[in-house]
Amino acid sequence: MSAIAIQNVTKRFPGVIALQDVSLSIEAGELHSICGENGAGKSTLMKILSGVITEYEGQLLVRDHPVRFRGTRDAEAAGISIIHQELNLVDELSVASNIFLGREIRRFGLLDDRSMERTARALLEELECDFDVRCRAGDLRVGDQQLIEIAKALSLESDILIMDEPTSALTEVEVERLFRVIEQLRKRHVTILYISHKMDEIFRLSDRITVLRDGQLVTTKDCSATNPREITHLMVGREIESVQLGASHSMNDTVLEVQDLALPWPGHARQWRLRDINFSVRRGEILGIAGLMGAGRTELLECLFGASPEPPQGTIRLEGRPVKFRDPAEAKRAGIALVAEDRKRLGLFSQLSVAENISICTLGQVTRGGVIQRRRERQLASEMAANLAVKTAGPDEPITSLSGGNQQKCLIARWLLTRPKVLLLDDPTRGVDVGAKAELYRLIDQLRREGLAVILTSSELPELLTVCDRILVLSEGRMTGDFSREEATEQRIMEAATAGR
Repeated sequence: MSAIAIQNVTKRFPGVIALQDVSLSIEAGELHSICGENGAGKSTLMKILSGVITEYEGQLLVRDHPVRFRGTRDAEAAGISIIHQELNLVDELSVASNIFLGREIRRFGLLDDRSMERTARALLEELECDFDVRCRAGDLRVGDQQLIEIAKALSLESDILIMDEPTSALTEVEVERLFRVIEQLRKRHVTILYISHKMDEIFRLSDRITVLRDGQLVTTKDCSATNPREITHLMVGREIESVQLGASHSMNDTVLEVQDLALPWPGHARQWRLRDINFSVRRGEILGIAGLMGAGRTELLECLFGASPEPPQGTIRLEGRPVKFRDPAEAKRAGIALVAEDRKRLGLFSQLSVAENISICTLGQVTRGGVIQRRRERQLASEMAANLAVKTAGPDEPITSLSGGNQQKCLIARWLLTRPKVLLLDDPTRGVDVGAKAELYRLIDQLRREGLAVILTSSELPELLTVCDRILVLSEGRMTGDFSREEATEQRIMEAATAGR
């Protein structure tokens, strides 16, 4: 008996066919990976299976019984739960409240907070998490929030679990933790549908692999009968050549210099989120920032962009002049741009179109007499979308209709329009497929050749080693390593990243 049978499923959006006549069977108890480029239809298919999308053509069978979900509650009642790539937490609620949102435990008609906190604590211990279940979800970093989503799905005790890019915001240590949980789930015969762009994960975990391309099913293969190169070729319909960057290029005068930077952490035992940070960046240089979760990578970029929770101490010089940004608007005017790690909460305006999202930081370029010239706005956005190979039906499409990778390209386009002197990229390829990653690497390389200074964080060490001229390593808020391209290796970076632990 198959756990799920998808029969001739087609889903149309305005101007786009997201899925076309897809048929697929998932065996009970297997881990089945779904691969494809951004926009291939993976997330659309998973949303149909989990009851998020209810209007489509074709038929869905669960345990050989035809079903038509009217919403996510119907899917959960059928034993299907999903961990979304985009986080769906309520920032103002506690961790425990988020895990049980809509399924609260009550006693004598009142919320039983103690029972929910006790159960939430047990779930997070299973995931080897150590944060307080009573703290606000919005106060946690993206990686910890991702683990709350995983705990929420585990609390449903579903026998069919969909994981949509579950490791996209996790460090290597947290990924290993998640893999141990997956092994425990498999011992309980839970069926897992796993979406990822990371070939090492797919081939480590999968029984079978299905490839989607442009909304159509290409093939399903046993993991043992294929290899990463073949799957990548099937995903994109062409060979992806290895990205060779870092050839000799000129790096000019220093554009940004940081001396004795420190970020206070009031009320915390450690007292400092960052301490004694010193570095400089030259025009035409890509500086990588490595470190485990909580090392201070995002906090460092926030300090440089005037967005830190507390005013930083120390000295920041831009083109030789000391600067103290009170807010991101001042940083933008000075020539600093930041593409944030969490595009859903900190980047996208979900109610606006592609064009409006791209132009929102440079409205002066599309405004005349205080009125936005929509034609000029669409033209400018279309040019930037074409330059960055954004897949969209047009500039007037809702930004939410784009895949995660294409949304990320729109955010980069937005900040490139500000003509920055320093571009801050916080984990810019999170949730981006292998083909789009190669395009982004080449784009970043082109920008540095044009004289832009780039500071880039990433949870993937091979990414930093591919694109960066120099890599700084943080551990618990302090600099523990500074490696040139020639000196940097994964082992040396990891040794530095764990030096303070």
